[in-house]
Order: sequence, then C-alpha cells, then structure tokens
Amino acid sequence: MSQTSFFVRVPASSANLGSGFDAVGMALTVYFEIGPVVDDEVPAGAKVIDQYHPGHIAFRSYGGVGDVWVRSKIPMGRGLGFSGAARVAGIVAAHAQLHGTSSEALVSARKEILHASTQLEGHPDNVAASLVGGVSASASGEVVRVPLALDPVILAWVPDTQTSTEKSRTALPDTLSRGDAVFNIGHTALLIGALASGDVSVLRAATQDRIHQDIRLAHAPTSKAALDAALSTNAWCAWLSGSGPTVAVMCDKTDAKHIASQLPQSGDVLELAIDQHGAVII
Repeated sequence: MSQTSFFVRVPASSANLGSGFDAVGMALTVYFEIGPVVDDEVPAGAKVIDQYHPGHIAFRSYGGVGDVWVRSKIPMGRGLGFSGAARVAGIVAAHAQLHGTSSEALVSARKEILHASTQLEGHPDNVAASLVGGVSASASGEVVRVPLALDPVILAWVPDTQTSTEKSRTALPDTLSRGDAVFNIGHTALLIGALASGDVSVLRAATQDRIHQDIRLAHAPTSKAALDAALSTNAWCAWLSGSGPTVAVMCDKTDAKHIASQLPQSGDVLELAIDQHGAVII
C-alpha cells in the first residue's frame, strides 16, 4: 500500500439531459477533490471528513485505509452530481492507495470502479460522467463517451433551494405508456446523434422528455421559470439538471453572457464547460 501523497480530482455532472433519463450524463468543470491524510497534513481549503460522508463511505467500501480530506466547489443537493462525484472520488482514491497512482492502473480498473460507484449511487449516469468525463452513455455496467462535434458553454442556474434525489424519484411513475417510452428512446437517440454531428438545430427537440422533467418541475416553479427563460433566448437547449433544482443551459460561447443575464436573479449562474478528463489522480 502506497503512502505517497496524492489526491483525486473528479468533475461534477449534469444527468439526464432531458430525454436520457438515468442513462446520459455530462461532466462539468467544477470539481470535488479527495486525498488520504499523510503525516497529518491537510491542504488549504480542505477538511478531514467523518465516516458518514459519501466520499469516506466510498473510500472505505473499496478497501481504503485511514482518514481522508475533501475539498469541493460542487453545490450539494442541487442536481450537479455531488454525491456521485464524491463516491467516484472515494473509490478512485482507495484504488490508488491499494494499487498505485498510475493512469494506466486507473483506466484498467474503470469498469470495476463504475460498478462499485453505481452500486453506491443507485444509478449510473452521474458516476459514469464523473469517472470518464465528456458526455457519456451508460447502461448494463458499460459506459461509452459520446464523440462531441461542438464545444459549448454550459450555464448552470443554481438556486438556494435543495432537492433530495431519493424523494424526487418517489414522485415518478412506476410504469410508462408505450408512447412515452418510444418518445424518450427516440429523443435520446436524437440527442446522441446531435451531439456527435454538431447539429445544434435539433438539440431543443432532443432534450424533450416524458418521464421525469415535467413531474419534477411541477414541484419547482422557480426552476420552471428558469427553464422557460433560457428557452426564450437563442440557447441551443436547456434541461433540469438531474433531479434539480439546477437548470442547465447549452449555448454558443458568444451568447453566454446575454443568456445568463436573462435567467432569474433568484439563482446564481455558473459559466462552465464540458470536462474532458473525468477522474484524475494528481
């Protein structure tokens, strides 16, 4: 077991992207960091976490030993994948402690890490994006990165309120009509094709959904107002990020400042990009 000082950096994520419920995720350039405490040293801005923190639970579940510190700029309970990032980071840190910090060792264990983090998270979309970066599609224990033919700005409108993912999921129906299922399958396929081809003209249609978004927005009127405001501009598309309350907006770099100014002042706006690296050991 290596006692070399290192830490793991993992990006936030936005899940679903409208139609891709529980299957599509996007890594974003705001980060969660975790590292083993070595010689009682803790980096500036970091804190040692207790046994109830999701990062600590993930670290220990994978065989990590000792105390760990975290440092994060991902808002908690806002739909930007905080718990998923923490769980991926904890497992990657434990793997690095046990098997070394080389990128080759991390890549070779990617499928195992995805499985372990999905088991803790309950669904793969956030953890897959945080693990591999970019935009990812994940199902049946597999993950692939979607080739991107565009380089957008992602605006995250983040209100002060929080959403419990577990409570939000209980409001969703247990069954779907065939029409709604076919609608989401088709629109997810359209979304992947649009991202891969760079055809931004179909992204608004591709991010439409009949599984979760309207149900969740009915309980989050400020998020609905933010989504409507985004779609009243020339943004390419917008969606409820994860279970909310954050709303994510995809747009051209030249339009980002104007679009941000049109979003409700009841939330903060983060101007982000798509993270291309996923989990890294530093």
